[in-house]
Amino acid sequence: MKKFHLMALVLGVSLLVFLIWKIGPAALWHDFYLLGWGLVPFILMEGVVKIFHTVAWRQCLTHPHSSLPFSRLYNIDLAGGAINYFTPTATVGGEVVKGMLLAAEHQGPGAATGVIINKLSYALSQFATALIGSLIVIRQISLPAYGYWALLAGNLFLGAGLAGFLIVQYQGKLGAALRWLATRLRLESLKRTVAYITEIDQDLRQFYRDNPRGLWASIGWHLTGFVVSMVKTWYFLSLFTGDNFFTAAAVWLLATWLDLLVFFIPLEIGLQESIRVMVFSVLGFTTALGLTYGIALRLEQIFWGVAGLGVYWAIMPDSRTKAVPTGEG
Repeated sequence: MKKFHLMALVLGVSLLVFLIWKIGPAALWHDFYLLGWGLVPFILMEGVVKIFHTVAWRQCLTHPHSSLPFSRLYNIDLAGGAINYFTPTATVGGEVVKGMLLAAEHQGPGAATGVIINKLSYALSQFATALIGSLIVIRQISLPAYGYWALLAGNLFLGAGLAGFLIVQYQGKLGAALRWLATRLRLESLKRTVAYITEIDQDLRQFYRDNPRGLWASIGWHLTGFVVSMVKTWYFLSLFTGDNFFTAAAVWLLATWLDLLVFFIPLEIGLQESIRVMVFSVLGFTTALGLTYGIALRLEQIFWGVAGLGVYWAIMPDSRTKAVPTGEG
């Protein structure tokens, strides 16, 4: 697996260098010169986006985690996002960190269930945007017949998977397979794991029973965050062109849909920039502007990733102190 990540990183950097060479450093420098200090608001606007995603996460939490100060949840979410960005864990490592930091605040299965429900909420929100992105592909690009079938099959497969994950959560069946296995193997270590997952399943059932609108409220807030991301793209385009918001929304939706196809690639170096170049080209912009946007997005991710790592190391000492029980028994 390490070899795959290293190879993906080398290939990604090579692809990025090729893009810069092919499009031309002079054209890229010209666009960045026009962007100028406008890059700073572009980067900082992501902090507003993260506010809405944190509000969405709060809708997935139960007491006492839901009563944590918003600033604490924001910092935990920022730390988890940094781990997701800088580690090749396909967005899983950061969720584990978020659960760990939540559990350090208050023990119990609620920390894990809050992360699990929010993961589903975010994925459902992304799926909704992916569907819209697919429609943009159909309208903007002429595909062979098998291409349309591939789009349909991909969306159906993703939708079915998310629907299945929702049903499993709603019915509290996350640990069903492990419970079945535990009745046959009778391993003590497995029994402890099953006991913990069973607590999570019970907490999931209770969440959907006591707060049936929580998931949908969370999806709504995530979608609001995505709209702010579209506004951020609109701001970027306004520095170069006079295009309206709907053009910027099309750029963001189509690029996001393509990003979903390569989420497992560590850092998506080269791929993220290539996707922006292709999307900008398809929608009638210059390839240089697409690469400028892609690199600006990369700088934004690095900025917030570094900020998240700083927050992570700042709050970890408190977390370790709270996680260690005092006294005996």
